[in-house]
Parts: sequence; C-alpha cells; structure tokens
Amino acid sequence: MKKYHKIILAGGNGYLGTVLSNYYESLADEVVVLSRNLKSHSNNIRTVIWNGQTLGDWTTELENADLLINLCGKNVNCRYTEKNKQAIISSRIIPTALLGKAVKQLQHPPKLWINVTSATIYRHAEDCAQDELKGEEGTGFSVEVCRLWEKTFFEADMPHTRKIALRMGIVFGKDDGVYPRLLNLVKLGLGGKQGNGRQLVSWIHEQDVAQITEWLLLHPELAGIINCTAPEVISNAREMMFIRQAYHRTWGLPAPEWLLGIGAFVIRTETELILKSRWVVPQILLDSGYKFTYPTFKKAVESLC
Repeated sequence: MKKYHKIILAGGNGYLGTVLSNYYESLADEVVVLSRNLKSHSNNIRTVIWNGQTLGDWTTELENADLLINLCGKNVNCRYTEKNKQAIISSRIIPTALLGKAVKQLQHPPKLWINVTSATIYRHAEDCAQDELKGEEGTGFSVEVCRLWEKTFFEADMPHTRKIALRMGIVFGKDDGVYPRLLNLVKLGLGGKQGNGRQLVSWIHEQDVAQITEWLLLHPELAGIINCTAPEVISNAREMMFIRQAYHRTWGLPAPEWLLGIGAFVIRTETELILKSRWVVPQILLDSGYKFTYPTFKKAVESLC
C-alpha cells in the first residue's frame, strides 16, 4: 500500500515538475500532472489536459488529493519587455486564481496546497539574512510579481485546505535549471566570478526540494510563507570556484558587470538574475527539524558530477 493517495502537480511537465513526479511516483497511488500538453509517463504518473485559464473536467482530479503543488509560471530568463512582463504576471496569477476557484468548489479538497513562489521577493542583501519573520521585501518588477502572486494565492478562503507559499531559491540539479548552464561556462574556461563576485546566492538542491514538500505535508502545524533554500549561503565567487573544483578547472575567466550587460542583451535576459544578492535563510524549516540532505554547496555540486 502506498503512503499517499494522490499528488497533483499543476504545470508539472517542466524541470521541477519532473523532479517531483519522480520523487512521488513510488510514494503515491497516482501522480496527476495538469498540463497544456500531453507527455508520456510511466507507471502511475499521468497527464490531464488543462489550459490554466478556465474550469473544466480537470477539476475533479483535485478531489481527495493529499497534496496540490502549483508550479505554473513563465520562465523569467528573458528581457523584461512589456510583452514579457505581462506574460510573466498572467502565467502566475491566472492559474493560481483558477486553482483557488476550483478548490473552493470541491467536496473533498486537497489537504495541502503548496504554491511555489520565489525567494527573489526579498531585497538585495549583503548585510544580513532574510528570513520569514524579519525579511524585507525589495523593489522592482520581479518583486512586484511575487507580491501580487502571493496576494492572489492567500486571498482565497478555503478552511479545509492548508496553504503554503514556498519561496524557492535557485534550484540546482544535474539535468536542467541553472547548474548545467554554469557548468558549460566552466567547461569553456569562462567560469570565473560574475560582477564583483560578492553577491550572495541562496540555492537549494533538487532532492531537498522534493523532500521538503513531503516534510510540509507531514507537518500540519506549518503554514503560510516558508523559505525553501539551503542553510548555507555562498558568494557568487565561491559558487563558481566550487563548480570549477568539481570539474578540475583551476581558473575561469571572470565576467565584469559591463560585459554581463552586453551578454544579457545578446541572449535576451536580465543581469538582475546574476547580480542580485540573495541572502535568504530557511528559518522555519530549520526550526521544524528538517535535516537537509545537501546543506552545503560543495556537497551539492559533488553529487551532480
């Protein structure tokens, strides 16, 4: 007999959704992925089509679910044009509001709804750590997106479903996300510090992400805003150093801020994704007793080699 009945992953055909699907495959009777596109799965993982904008037959899949995780949102690795800004906002707000409407109509709603948001909501911080209690929100477009996103999530009243906004750090995994891109820079001899290298990186290993979602499911006393980052924060310079060491590269060409600006323009992205200092700590997770499998960046990178 499996540990859980049903896990729902809204927008779950991407990188993080695949990590979570694989994690829960052996733990749940079924893992249901809500997606605009069908994808071949094995065993007890299946895709249910939805458009993320309107109610439909997919809502019945949420009945009696142990856990609903919302992963919807356009990738922010793009230029912040007005068109892209609108797409970034709507791809988060509309599905979140829709799920709220669907859950409120259910006879047996999910026990827990985790909305994966972003730790970038905190300000640029090199002076002190930002936790769930004393952390200060920043300014700018990405922060406004997070603020509106969480407001939409929490404003729906659903007394029978516990809700957690999981403020995610930069996820490190072998197959996708930021790590393969940084590794490519290292292999090309370009893996030096970026900018002045002092900006801090709040990161999390993909395996800890999956384990944390289950930890939250098993601890009904936890609700509200929770940071999902490793306990160790590192500078960008040390981040790149550890990746170089793991692949036996002694040196990497640094990228000054002016060069990053040119590169970001060429590949159609924003330098904020690299230069913002994120010093975020998972205080609630630590206080609750969660033990990180990968508490240090060195150990995390070694596991990805």
